[in-house]
Amino acid sequence: MQTRHKQSWDIFCSVVDNYGDIGVCWRLARQLAGEYGLKVRLWVDKLESLQKICPEILYPCASQACLGVEVRLWSVPFPEVIPADVVIEAFACALPASYEMAMAEKTSKPVWINLEYLTAENWVDDCHGLASPHPRLPLVKYFFFPGFTSSTGGLLREKILMAERDAFQQSEEAQVQFWQSLAVSPRPSYELKNEPRVELKDEIRISLFCYPDNQVFSLLSVWAAGNYPVLCCVPEGVASAALARFFGQLDVLEGAPKVGESRRKGALEVRILPFLSQDQYDRLLWACDCNFVRGEDSFVRAQWAARPFVWQIYPQDENTHHLKLDAFLDLYCLDWVESGSLKTAENLSCLWKNWNAEGHKDTEELGWASFWAHREALGKQAVKWGQQRLENGDLTANLVTFCGDKL
Repeated sequence: MQTRHKQSWDIFCSVVDNYGDIGVCWRLARQLAGEYGLKVRLWVDKLESLQKICPEILYPCASQACLGVEVRLWSVPFPEVIPADVVIEAFACALPASYEMAMAEKTSKPVWINLEYLTAENWVDDCHGLASPHPRLPLVKYFFFPGFTSSTGGLLREKILMAERDAFQQSEEAQVQFWQSLAVSPRPSYELKNEPRVELKDEIRISLFCYPDNQVFSLLSVWAAGNYPVLCCVPEGVASAALARFFGQLDVLEGAPKVGESRRKGALEVRILPFLSQDQYDRLLWACDCNFVRGEDSFVRAQWAARPFVWQIYPQDENTHHLKLDAFLDLYCLDWVESGSLKTAENLSCLWKNWNAEGHKDTEELGWASFWAHREALGKQAVKWGQQRLENGDLTANLVTFCGDKL
């Protein structure tokens, strides 16, 4: 796309879900700057959340450059700045009033995008790209929906992501080095020089990234009582209370295992990992047999990992999140339903819905055993699903094209 000056983009992010919304915005900002050479400024109101997934961020520095992106603290009052050519209002976060006025005063009005939440609901196809004139100012806002069909904006995906994933998953050496970098023993199938072989049979490696939830205790109990060893990798600070309670600690705050520690019960080993950067978290998803993910960012990355996964959706008022969960399940399970593999679809849906249910289920099995009994089918669908999403293009490329047509 030819431009007479270096095109500028402002991305505004108000952190609600600690790492989901900033995770999406940071990936988008990095890709715009790194792959398209655009001048990108990211405004975020909680730098500490960004620092968790990008250790290079200096906290509490209010203005800094990081990986080609200008990162600014979204403070109150908002500073007087010149609006960018393209303005991204992520997840309806509402721009500062003074910034909106500055947009309206520009001779060439910015392209204003409301980057919406990801959903598989059917109505999104009809609403993607719609314009909404401002009620008072000479501005127009466009609604841009990430999604799973060709009628939406697609999913965030860097140009080299698939090649990097395939190279990692096909390299035993790369996976050994990754596990060793986390101080975790490589898989038993690996022969390491000068190190004894660990004899474990059919070990399952699972990443667990979830909201504070009553179902964690139940899931850990199932794994501990199972007939095969499970290594569960949990980022620091995630499900701490449930972990402490499961391992019999009276003090749920101090009793949870710390970074680098592991706890065992029955067939289960839980290992606490440091909070990983986005690139390292991708590799964790690629390296595990099954991934429990939450929110939006890790949800999308689990789909690109081509591994079976379980999604915990961000809770919303009046349980509207269950509608979004059902919509995605309908779409994800469609191939199984059409081919007559109803049992696989039913077992996946059962576990996902139990995992997202409210209330205690300490004595219930959740449906894990039935879910994992279809491991082969789950793996094939994970690969096929990702390949099908590639046909929709990636969100950043679609967004750049959409905005370019409006400038």
